[in-house]
Amino acid sequence: MPKKLLKRYMPSHETIRNHKHLQFFGDHLHNPNLWHLNRQSVSGAFAVGLFCAYIPVPFQMVIAAALAILFCVNLTISVALVWITNPITMPVLFYIAYEVGAWAMQIPDTVDNSEFSIDTVLDGVGEMWEPFLLGCFISGAILAILGYAGIQLAWRINIGRQWKRRKESRSDR
Repeated sequence: MPKKLLKRYMPSHETIRNHKHLQFFGDHLHNPNLWHLNRQSVSGAFAVGLFCAYIPVPFQMVIAAALAILFCVNLTISVALVWITNPITMPVLFYIAYEVGAWAMQIPDTVDNSEFSIDTVLDGVGEMWEPFLLGCFISGAILAILGYAGIQLAWRINIGRQWKRRKESRSDR
């Protein structure tokens, strides 16, 4: 992975350590493994961040930070990936999560797609919450696995290319 590109856009660890909402993590934020950019740390951060993006509660960033600290993966990437579910993308992603949950539970689609509105959702909350939460868990888990595997693969391919370039530059001498 392009470390220089990631480092350019990542906030410094001092900025995150001093963030008012993350102060309750205390000395745990001083673990250097939370700030390293290596294959294990970045791929684990993708798994944590993508899984937490599908947790349908406020303060997903705090949950992602806690899991990043627990699993010693890159904190900044974990927290940043939670923003995949933002106010613009959330309705579409959570609707897909509901559909996945309804499919997994083998229940008929209770949402009328032609009249999908806030009133429809509020009227059907009693029957929609189980497939929605199951769909969020399944979608988050699948994205976490794909994100982890994708970063591992991309990192490995990039390292292979770098070795090949080194080998070619040494043979040109």
